[in-house]
Amino acid sequence: MSETQQNHPQNHAPLSAANPLLKPWQTPFETPPFAEIAPDQFLPAFEQAFADHSAEISAITHDPAQADFDNTITALERSGKLLSKVASVFYALVSAHSNPALLEADKEVSLRIARHWNPIMMNAVLFGRIAQLHENRAALGLSGEQLRLLERTYTRFHRAGAGLDEAAKARMAEINERLAHLGTTFSHHLLGDEQEWFMELTEADCEGLSDSFVAAAKAAAEERGLAGKAIVTLSRSFVEPFLKTSPRRDLREKLYKAFIARGDNGNDNDNTATIVEILALREESAKLLGYPTFAAYRLEDSMAKTPEAVRGLLERVWKPARERTLRDRDALQGLIVKEGGNFALAPWDWRYYAEKLRQVRANFDDAAIKPYLSLDHMIEAAFDCATRLFGLSFVERKDVPVWHPDVRVWEVRDRDGKHQALFYGDYFARPSKRSGAWMTSLRDQQKLDGEVAPVILNVCNFSKGADGEPSLLSPDDARTLFHEFGHGLHGMLSDVFYPSLSGTSVFTDFVELPSQLYEHWQEQPQVLRQFARHYQTGEPLPDDLLRRFIAARKFNQGFATVEFVASALLDLEFHTQPASASADVRAFERRELEKIGMPAEISMRHRPQQFGHIFSGDHYASGYYSYMWSEVMDADAFGAFEEAGNIFDPAVAKRLHDDIYASGGSRDPEDAYIAFRGREPEPDALLRRRGLLETPEAA
Repeated sequence: MSETQQNHPQNHAPLSAANPLLKPWQTPFETPPFAEIAPDQFLPAFEQAFADHSAEISAITHDPAQADFDNTITALERSGKLLSKVASVFYALVSAHSNPALLEADKEVSLRIARHWNPIMMNAVLFGRIAQLHENRAALGLSGEQLRLLERTYTRFHRAGAGLDEAAKARMAEINERLAHLGTTFSHHLLGDEQEWFMELTEADCEGLSDSFVAAAKAAAEERGLAGKAIVTLSRSFVEPFLKTSPRRDLREKLYKAFIARGDNGNDNDNTATIVEILALREESAKLLGYPTFAAYRLEDSMAKTPEAVRGLLERVWKPARERTLRDRDALQGLIVKEGGNFALAPWDWRYYAEKLRQVRANFDDAAIKPYLSLDHMIEAAFDCATRLFGLSFVERKDVPVWHPDVRVWEVRDRDGKHQALFYGDYFARPSKRSGAWMTSLRDQQKLDGEVAPVILNVCNFSKGADGEPSLLSPDDARTLFHEFGHGLHGMLSDVFYPSLSGTSVFTDFVELPSQLYEHWQEQPQVLRQFARHYQTGEPLPDDLLRRFIAARKFNQGFATVEFVASALLDLEFHTQPASASADVRAFERRELEKIGMPAEISMRHRPQQFGHIFSGDHYASGYYSYMWSEVMDADAFGAFEEAGNIFDPAVAKRLHDDIYASGGSRDPEDAYIAFRGREPEPDALLRRRGLLETPEAA
């Protein structure tokens, strides 16, 4: 749960003993009994949790004893257990399986959470106790993890405004409440546009589309009550393959324009005004805290430290990526002319002609390998790599309650057969789920009051096979599965004492290292030879196709890099320039893209009105660059296995476990990386991995 979540208790009716959120769960591993939980039970449960937490905080602040680590920092760590329990279930459902009642409750909950946390994070007495301990930390005889926890606690309160005067605190509280409301509004608007739009396909419209895609389109129609029809929705797992394979230029244009217009349609779901207000409030909050810009505030508490360091990395990558893209653009236009087309390459054409060019240059297209990448086999592959690296085993459990029939659950055991974690996989797109893919938790690992095993979730939006056919993944989908499972391992392998330092509780520009690093195993020949099997025949991936797939991996990396870096640069500009500069969001977007020379044939991976990473909350605000910052490390880190001559080398895997996956936020990330690798990361590893240091012919 984030640090910006709460309210002060109000009078509430006697709580029903029947509310399952307020009772011990008599389920396997004390997991949520989802079938028993109704949307109208969340607000009463939150009210009780707020009251309990406020009482716990009051006990700490009114403790007459001199502040010490146990009665202040440890007591804080023990507080808010019910709140964490209720919030984790609520937010899991709002994201993965919402309904109108839950979304309505979300508006109220986000406001109440802000109101609850504001007086806690700005409590002068509480901060005084923390600051006193922080000032005397060298004399307290703390362990390394305790010292890290004290430093992170002090930093968290200080950055929340605990040291401000009363007037500034009051204004900061107002800003936090309003931002909580606006972030919820942004995500609801985006979900609304995604739910309302779909494109029906006739039989003739399905020309060029794979059987598995058509099956998924029929399954999506059935999910929306349109049995017997086939539809394309605005889920990325539909949009990208359609743009790659449909020869119907008119339909590609229609789908592309709808996809990039999400949240920007001038309707009730339009996010433009929401963005303007969010940016103004973020700027005001940063200035209240003494920072010139929100980016300066945000990045101080990161590995990058400054906007200049972020811009330096992004510009270092932008130039070769753009140059590669312009060469590819000319090659794609050449294909169009060669085919007799008398039109200029447009954004809805890029993926289609890039696939044709890849067939020419690498004799490979995604459709050739998809039959070998069934979802079940890729899950097996992700599990097997974790077994070989970390000694984990996975046993599917049918007795654990789930929030939707498609959700699967596995018990995770360590190399000695002892319970390590519980892992939920929710893989298929549906109207009740927000777009994208993510990892979250229902319970975090800790040892403060006995061993607490984590409960980890992966949520994706893959297309479901129809009529009992398996779900077939594109190479990008398979990579996404490994990426999210890498985040999952960061939570499952966590081995820390204090809950605030558990799992993914690390700097944003470090949190993507475990996930992006894990992607490397998905594309290794020995993994693909074992798990890439034809979904109908069971035949392994032919060596010739495997060689062509590996050769094609770096193809179109200019495009992929440009669409990402443009989004990251725009995020940085939104939060470094005065908020007044982006009062006209569309004009700001156009101006900034012109400034960097954005090729007109490519759109950003996320246009502002659908950029949930930075506007549905602030976790990635000024931080979208983090994926690339982490990629510098992950490209360099996998080199440790390559240098050992074994992608499952036991000694390297042990360091990876101990220094990266298990240590959570218990140590400085730079120290953790150097402990694993023996040195700082080598920046050009990223460009080499993406093929951007090579000659054009090598692509």
